[in-house]
Amino acid sequence: MDYFLPVFTSLLICNHIHPWRGADAQSSFTIRDISISLEPSSDVARGTNVTVRCQALVSISGTAALSREYTIYKDGITVYTKNMGSSDDLLYRLPDARVPNTGKYKCRINIDGRWMTSESKKLKVTGLSAPQFHINKGVVSEGEELTAKCTAPGETGSIIFYFYDNSKEIREERVNSNTSEVKLHFNSVGIHKLYCSYTIPVTPDSFQSEKSQPLTLTVKEFLITPVLEIFPNNNVYEGDRLDILCTIRNLVYNSGTVHLYLSRGTQLLSRGDTNVNHSMIALAKDSEEFECRLEMGKVVKVDTKKVPVIELFSVPTLTMSPKEVFHKENMTLTCKSSSYASERLHRDQLTYSLDPPGSLQIPKTTGVFFVKALLYEFNYTCIAQAKGIHKYSKPLTVRPKVTVSTPRISVVGRAVLGRPFKIHCQSDVGSLPINYTLFKEYEELSKASVRRPSENALFTVTIDRPEDINKFMCEAKNSPLSSSEIPLSKRLDAAVVVPLSHPALTVIPVLPEIAEGDHVFMICSVKGTPPVTFKWYYDGKDKPIFTTTSDTNHTDYQIPALSKEHSGTYYCEAVNYANNVVRSAPIIIEVRLASWKKALIIGFCLLVVSVLVVVCVLCFRAKRGKVERVDISVWSERPPQAAHEEESSTVSNEPDVEYTEVVHPQQGDNARAAAVPLRKGTETVYSELQKSALGAAEHHDYGCVEYADLNGEHANMNHRQSGFNNCQDLPVPVD
Repeated sequence: MDYFLPVFTSLLICNHIHPWRGADAQSSFTIRDISISLEPSSDVARGTNVTVRCQALVSISGTAALSREYTIYKDGITVYTKNMGSSDDLLYRLPDARVPNTGKYKCRINIDGRWMTSESKKLKVTGLSAPQFHINKGVVSEGEELTAKCTAPGETGSIIFYFYDNSKEIREERVNSNTSEVKLHFNSVGIHKLYCSYTIPVTPDSFQSEKSQPLTLTVKEFLITPVLEIFPNNNVYEGDRLDILCTIRNLVYNSGTVHLYLSRGTQLLSRGDTNVNHSMIALAKDSEEFECRLEMGKVVKVDTKKVPVIELFSVPTLTMSPKEVFHKENMTLTCKSSSYASERLHRDQLTYSLDPPGSLQIPKTTGVFFVKALLYEFNYTCIAQAKGIHKYSKPLTVRPKVTVSTPRISVVGRAVLGRPFKIHCQSDVGSLPINYTLFKEYEELSKASVRRPSENALFTVTIDRPEDINKFMCEAKNSPLSSSEIPLSKRLDAAVVVPLSHPALTVIPVLPEIAEGDHVFMICSVKGTPPVTFKWYYDGKDKPIFTTTSDTNHTDYQIPALSKEHSGTYYCEAVNYANNVVRSAPIIIEVRLASWKKALIIGFCLLVVSVLVVVCVLCFRAKRGKVERVDISVWSERPPQAAHEEESSTVSNEPDVEYTEVVHPQQGDNARAAAVPLRKGTETVYSELQKSALGAAEHHDYGCVEYADLNGEHANMNHRQSGFNNCQDLPVPVD
């Protein structure tokens, strides 16, 4: 028992920490598919019993039942939810389906947090019930209230009802029930045909019902009416007095609250309960309609009349002369009415005035005024009056022109000698249009007119000499009367750019004297207007080796320490504001050796020659000395040391051979040579002529031989003497 208790506890803890694994231990499952179907069909008629079936296919192992949560959606909104422990299909029933049931349906299943959603299926329900229309009265008086009710039997959801009078829609109501009741009023007398219909909106469509059966309504006229009277009502002239009366006919005291309104156009003249009186002076604008309006509850009745009013005089017009004036210039303002009623008005009765009057002079004649133009823009209005009637002209705006100022003359861009350039003439003050004239020494060259602020007076000219630039002047005027008052501009003062010419490249020091280590100046000079940009080029390279800009007509490029690498062809280019590039003739610089190098080379050559001469002389003298001092000996008997050496040599059967020793006497050898006597005899004298090509010579025991070195050099002599002690090195005798 003590053994199973810890094991059981561990299992409970593991199951608590990993519930999913615990569920898996009981049963495993997977949702394979889910589908939705509409029965009997996706398109049904109104009143059909529809079933939405949700079917899920779930694979499971084990015997434990799974809790399945189903959800039905219509157009994305949840309409039904149910939990099931079995694998049966979920059924969502729509008994007696209506148009509002139309929509897209889909199903979702959720098992222990794992879910799947089916595809959507659209259900379409067609057919609406016929609307039913009712009214509470068949006969009403003008403005009397009527109750109308429209019903959509068996329909549900949001419904829009429409009410019609003789095919004209008179009311719209949106409700969430299948019945709508409204209050209606009718002001037109006669027979009215009333009916209704309704619409059920189903996103994204809407379904319209048929029309209800029409009902007849009779509207009786109220005998009470408004009456409008105007005195006088014909041959009315401006200035005449009009008396207007608005009353009620057939007024019944128990008719209710009554209101009268008298108006002209949009202007309300007066109001009252039973009658309205109004008096006014007739004007031409009073030709509009007068209206007498009666309001009693919902009943509205109107009586209108229009009284033609004859114009006494026309609206005046204001004109000015001349059409354009300058500051403080005199001008004439004329105010006139083009017509007047001569049968009612004499011309002298019509007077004119100007507004404002402050700047006016005494009028010369009726409606004519002399005025001095102001310094700024101003508005004038003309007033015509007669028999208490005042009429105003449209405002006349007088814009005095500003006299043009003395123009300024300048060059646009740069003036280049011999090329066309533009001259700009402009006045800082002056009303447009302004006419400009260009002069050269008071001789007219050209004209230009500026009519808009964006325009400029530009003249194109060409000069051949720089001093000609100061001969140009210009004139500006914007009035024929002001030409004599406006002076000419100042003479044109501008720099003239002379194009570059005559380029030259000069080298200091002069070319034949240039040597290594010299400080060389390459001076490039031109004729023309500075500033000038100079460029130096070497051996046809595309890029310059040096570039500089100078305010003078010449500048230089320096090489401080010249070397052989600087030899080559050089040239320079120059350009100024005229943008014409000029190039100098190329020069060839050949860098010669420095003077000290030349002296060093000459000294070295002399030294070499001297050494050669000394060597030749020494060689020649050495040869002559050899010939004089050669001592040749032929021994008949061997010297004692040779005899001693012979005793220790190997005995040979060959006859004795004696060698000739050719000795170059040196210091210390003369005594030995004198001590050795020359031996004469019949012995053969051999000459040693040994070559490496003869191979190894046979061994002969001739005794030791002493050789003479004909070169007479001590080192070689000593070397050979060291070899004389080895008798085995003797050459093979010549046969």
